[in-house]
Amino acid sequence: MYRYLDRASNIMTGIGGVALTFMMCLTVADVILRTFNHPILGAYEMVALSLAIVIGFSIPRVSLDRGQVYMEIVLERVSANHRAILNTFTRILCIILFGVIAVNLLLVAGEFRETGEVSATLHIPFFPVAYCVSFCCFVECLVFISDIAKIWRRQYE
Repeated sequence: MYRYLDRASNIMTGIGGVALTFMMCLTVADVILRTFNHPILGAYEMVALSLAIVIGFSIPRVSLDRGQVYMEIVLERVSANHRAILNTFTRILCIILFGVIAVNLLLVAGEFRETGEVSATLHIPFFPVAYCVSFCCFVECLVFISDIAKIWRRQYE
């Protein structure tokens, strides 16, 4: 399972990287064109939607690489079994959190789709972005399940 998650997260990180590059180029172009009184119409909307893609598609890779900040002070002072229990407990909480976020984003995306919710200037529909970020949250849940398996096989640390 880890190999598939690794491959999927690499692809997702690539998508996030493309979105970040797009944001950067769009922002630079908008700033330059604003100096000539020709701003890019809808730049703010495109950057905001791209940011959702960047964040959503980057979350699984960060978790797989254990790039998040965590407190070691407590974990250093407990035995290996207690550490495994604490790590498992936090991963279960994260699964619940990201599961709730994913389900709610699915519901919101459905509402956006039904109501035809779009951005103000360019009329870009919101529902595809909400569906994409929801998918990313589901992948994140799988990453935490993989972490729990590693913890109990003593391969996590």
